[in-house]
Amino acid sequence: MTMRQLTTRETVASSNSWVIKIGSSLITENGRGLNHQAISSWAEQIAKLREAGKDILLVSSGAVAEGMARIGWKRRPHTLHELQAAAALGQMGLIQHFESCFKKHNIHTAQILLTHEDLSNRQRYLNARSTLKTLLKLGAIPIINENDTVATDEIRFGDNDTLGALVCNLVEADTLVLLTDQQGLYNKDPRYNENAELITQSSARNHDLLTMAGESGTLGQGGMRTKITAAQRAARSGANTIIASGAVDNILQKIALGEIIGTLLTADKEPMSARKQWLANQLKISGKLTLDAGASHAIVQSGVSLLAVGVNKIEGSFQRGEVVSVINENGKEIARGLVNYDAKESQQIKGETSEKFESILGYVDDAELIHRDNLVLL
Repeated sequence: MTMRQLTTRETVASSNSWVIKIGSSLITENGRGLNHQAISSWAEQIAKLREAGKDILLVSSGAVAEGMARIGWKRRPHTLHELQAAAALGQMGLIQHFESCFKKHNIHTAQILLTHEDLSNRQRYLNARSTLKTLLKLGAIPIINENDTVATDEIRFGDNDTLGALVCNLVEADTLVLLTDQQGLYNKDPRYNENAELITQSSARNHDLLTMAGESGTLGQGGMRTKITAAQRAARSGANTIIASGAVDNILQKIALGEIIGTLLTADKEPMSARKQWLANQLKISGKLTLDAGASHAIVQSGVSLLAVGVNKIEGSFQRGEVVSVINENGKEIARGLVNYDAKESQQIKGETSEKFESILGYVDDAELIHRDNLVLL
């Protein structure tokens, strides 16, 4: 155990605001409805964390599996409307059981269902933040899930890892705990490599981690790629992430005691401003701007605004004020921002200096394609 590991683990242990995500494999009986005993155990552990003075937000999977059990479906459906119906049925049972378990500890719970649109719209984002902060002040445990019943995208395994990270950013939590059916992140797939080693600690910014996880989350059913990217998102608001097995007895108390357990992915970076966190975490990008080498260097090294003269290529059909991705000359995304001109206008002024905007467009609004206040480096 190094002094650095000890210090960081103690930092996690003493942090006061946790977002805890519990995966489907833990919350259900192998897909056969809810594991009531496990949920009772989570409630007891979280109650102890509350007694220790921590604010807890819970992101829980399992609604689809519970819905399937309620109506006797043996196989997970593939059509979106059937998945959404199962989620709607199962969400009732999920919240009902959490409520009854927490009630034994005199703790109120609150159901929060979010969509990506709730977190991409700035006003709704701030409203959700205010609601969650108020619930914590009232001493309640917010139980959060994606609103699968109305989501237009396919319900995908691992989405709640991303949701957990976004909630971390939303309330500026100190710690993200991702509980799964794996011991943590390994340097190789432990199912096929006897010499696979558990990574006890690394930086969330370590790009080698995604390589270890493989292209499709090959390190077990926990979906390690989604957990690594979730840790990267959580790090933007300064949160450290623990990936650990939920099957370990009193796992939350062990984390709270600073034990070296699971994988710790550290933030290792000053938190972004709340507005830039929101920009960086946009899940839907309306277009892409590809830059030349000079513009890429200026943005990364100097933090300047993006000028049209440095843009080589425009992709997408975005409108003014939408979020676009900024790509360097090597095809790597380096930033995101709110664009000042729509796609057609941007196409016309790319590669041009701002002095020519009026003669090209017939008017000029902003000298920058993206102002530095609306631009965040990734």
